[in-house]
Amino acid sequence: MARLLLLSLPGLVAICAVDGIFMDRLASKKLCADDECVYTISLARAQEDFNAPDCRFINVKEGQQIYIYSKLVKESGAGEFWAGSVYGGDQDDEMGTVGYFPSSLVEEEHVYQEATKEVPTTVSVLGLR
Repeated sequence: MARLLLLSLPGLVAICAVDGIFMDRLASKKLCADDECVYTISLARAQEDFNAPDCRFINVKEGQQIYIYSKLVKESGAGEFWAGSVYGGDQDDEMGTVGYFPSSLVEEEHVYQEATKEVPTTVSVLGLR
């Protein structure tokens, strides 16, 4: 189930179709550990709180652990964002929340594998209304 959620993440890069509102891309490429960006790159810890500005992003609390799956390639004028998942305080929370957050928000604690695969971000319609 978590793999299915991660596979839908690339579509969030290009657009977020909520009530027909289309948003600018955050980047056209990302770095991943594999071609589908489903394997964990690293584990990081949030150094401060972050409130998601729109549905592509995740809310993060200071001290929360984040599993990193991809790192967007910085483009001119854009900030650097990473994609990852956070889990609630409940140990039974198996799905977690997946989305983007500023890389400056976290400190990587453990690198599992290097993000060496450059993958284009894709455009997909989420069909949300």
